[in-house]
Amino acid sequence: MAHRAQMEQNVGVTLEQSEMLGLLRLEGAIEIDCAAELKKLLLEALASGKQVRVSLADASELGVTAVQLLWAAKREARASSVGFVSEGQVPESVSAALAEAGFERFAATGETN
Repeated sequence: MAHRAQMEQNVGVTLEQSEMLGLLRLEGAIEIDCAAELKKLLLEALASGKQVRVSLADASELGVTAVQLLWAAKREARASSVGFVSEGQVPESVSAALAEAGFERFAATGETN
């Protein structure tokens, strides 16, 4: 099952669910205009009870709202004993935004806490 929110300039959020995990892909500039769809897909991924992997490899920017949603999802995952990790290479601009928000380990190692 895949959901896609397509924004201008080929920007989007995709959730791919399998039996074992949910893979959330963030592509392009993930700003406030993507927030409602990002929140919806994060909640859907967490509700499945499966490990959630977040791919930021194709993200060019990560706005404060997106960072806050990832932080809240991480907290919910931890409270629900659901895995929540990053997957793949994280672009420097996205890594810097995550580091500013206290997500250094998420960007560097795939860990969220």
